[in-house]
Amino acid sequence: MSKSKEIIYAFSCVLILAAAAMYMALPEVATWMMVVGVVIFSAVTAKNPYPGKSIRGKRLFMFRIYACVLMAVGIYFMFRRQNIWFLMMLIASVFLIYSAFLMPRVWEKEQLEHTDKES
Repeated sequence: MSKSKEIIYAFSCVLILAAAAMYMALPEVATWMMVVGVVIFSAVTAKNPYPGKSIRGKRLFMFRIYACVLMAVGIYFMFRRQNIWFLMMLIASVFLIYSAFLMPRVWEKEQLEHTDKES
């Protein structure tokens, strides 16, 4: 991922965290901050698919897509002022953490297998 995409990705993550923290004090502002953060996060995620051919890597990328959908559902519940939005965000964060830890390992393993076949 390029440096500019990483900065945009980090900015969207900060917006999402700030919105979640701000929800109790200013729910209207927090909801719109969350919308902006999730839209940017989802766009950057969708524009950077898993680069390899591994089925496991593609499955982990789909976990990221599912997390984006869960965050969008969480925003719906934020607009409805139902506190279940927190559960949606929590499940999405578990999916994102799981894929963030395993995707680099799968990519390295795939690269090793690719270089072994060439040797």
